Amino acid sequence: MSSLSVRFLAPSLLTNSSNNRFKSTRLQATTPPQTAAPPSSGAAEVDALRLEPRVEEKDGYFILKEKFRQGINPQEKVKIEKEPMKLFMENGIEDLAKISLEEIEKSKLTKEDIDVRLKWLGLFHRRKHHYGRFMMRLKLPNGVTTSAQTRYLASVIRKYGEDGCADVTTRQNWQIRGVVLPDVPEILKGLDDVGLTSLQSGMDNVRNPVGNPLAGIDPHEIVDTRSYCNLLSQYITANSRGNPAFTNLPRKWNVCVIGSHDLYEHPHINDLAYMPATKNGRFGFNLLVGGFFSPKRCAEAIPLDAWVPGDDILPVCKAVLETFRDLGFRGNRQKTRMMWLIDELGIEGFREEIVKRMPQLSLERASSEDLVDAQWERRDYFGAHPQKQEGLSFVGIHIPVGRIQADDMDELARLADEYGSGELRLTVEQNIIIPNIANSKLEALLNEPLLKNRFSPEPPILMKGLVACTGNQFCGQAIIETKARALKVTEEVGRLVSVVKPVRMHWTGCPNTCGQVQVADIGFMGCMTRNKDGKVVEGADVFLGGRIGSDSHLGEIYKKSVPCEDLVPLVVDLLVEKFGGVLREREESED
Repeated sequence: MSSLSVRFLAPSLLTNSSNNRFKSTRLQATTPPQTAAPPSSGAAEVDALRLEPRVEEKDGYFILKEKFRQGINPQEKVKIEKEPMKLFMENGIEDLAKISLEEIEKSKLTKEDIDVRLKWLGLFHRRKHHYGRFMMRLKLPNGVTTSAQTRYLASVIRKYGEDGCADVTTRQNWQIRGVVLPDVPEILKGLDDVGLTSLQSGMDNVRNPVGNPLAGIDPHEIVDTRSYCNLLSQYITANSRGNPAFTNLPRKWNVCVIGSHDLYEHPHINDLAYMPATKNGRFGFNLLVGGFFSPKRCAEAIPLDAWVPGDDILPVCKAVLETFRDLGFRGNRQKTRMMWLIDELGIEGFREEIVKRMPQLSLERASSEDLVDAQWERRDYFGAHPQKQEGLSFVGIHIPVGRIQADDMDELARLADEYGSGELRLTVEQNIIIPNIANSKLEALLNEPLLKNRFSPEPPILMKGLVACTGNQFCGQAIIETKARALKVTEEVGRLVSVVKPVRMHWTGCPNTCGQVQVADIGFMGCMTRNKDGKVVEGADVFLGGRIGSDSHLGEIYKKSVPCEDLVPLVVDLLVEKFGGVLREREESED
């Protein structure tokens, strides 16, 4: 047995190694009803005034017009009071970092700098559980990071001791924790020196562009997504200098580029997804739009009935973003994601608005020549697998619920340099892939202490699909602790029941569902409830039936308000009843 020394609230957990091959798996689940009603088709009847852009450019920034300011939400008011991007583009962060938190707290305006506007720089104040400390979210298009970048991030969090750590996120990204405000200007400079940025990674901005974690190395890939994700990120952030054209959106916005039949990128939960397809001999992408999660509603992306050439992805991205920016709701914060606008305009009306913003005032209809194999069975990337490059392999390793310490990051960087090409790939399941390993070095790599003791290439089968958000250890939104509990519950369940296929279990601390419980086979959303003794305790709403891949479907509530202390027997029963699990006592008696 190998020890997973995970520093959350629980000190360590034990797991069993299991054999792992890059084999096909498809998970079956009972089809639940739609989580949300699909938007109306066609073009809706919309008043002409409704189609007037709600923002205007002023002094290089886009601001909400005066006549549209009635009934707006508090976050919109914060943006009107003071343009958030000025903290970066006009060096406001330099002055802010010199002010003590005590002084900041005395002024409502600077307090909102700390708690709201700094999110435009990727800085999230953990006021409730980690006062004076920030989480910093980066931009890492396609989840590709270098050993130099990883070492730099390790050096940042190391200085914060127990307050410092890093997470691999569900958008193929790095988040680092423990940051203090006076250090931010220096950290931003250090990020720039290693080719990283945190700019426009929070609040009403475009999130990290997601691509195939095996881009460029997979023998079965459709297209290498790295250049597309890089292009999108560079365009959206103006090469990390700041792009005010897209920093005043009504709400956050997600984009992905699909590069494999496996759909590792989860296109159905993105606001814009580029789906590879050919048309009249040309390579390009069909477009899906509107996928999102929120406490109010969850919806799958739907076809826009549009196709763009592969070398022409930016104009349509710009047109979609401008449509959302110009026309999106800015009232009730729970109704400001892009799908609500699609609902109002109808998909054809939404498409017409995009066409108005295209350079040639036209947009080709979707192609019927979809390149994604709908019958493809999603592959497991853990362990060692041959690349398309002869003599090279990649190794997928398990990062327990995405949490990494500084020493681990340094070790990963060393392994990437010593055995590979100095590169690491992050996945949306919070794991890491080391690419470009000479086959002659594989055995030595797999025997490295880090991979034998901490980050196994052959994790236990129930750990493979385990995902967890930050939880209330750091996040003020979270209702329950997630990371340590997810590991503990999964380990206990694994001792009681045996399964032959991975079962994806996701944990999220609150209805914001950063842990994406709706795409999981079994999902756990934090809540407070009462146990059998009537005591108020941490609990979870249990979701069931989420599917990923070409037959994707969002799961829905199976059982509400289950005390966390009662989750193990519930999960054991679900695995036996729904996923072919066998109780280990029965298995042993049969042997």
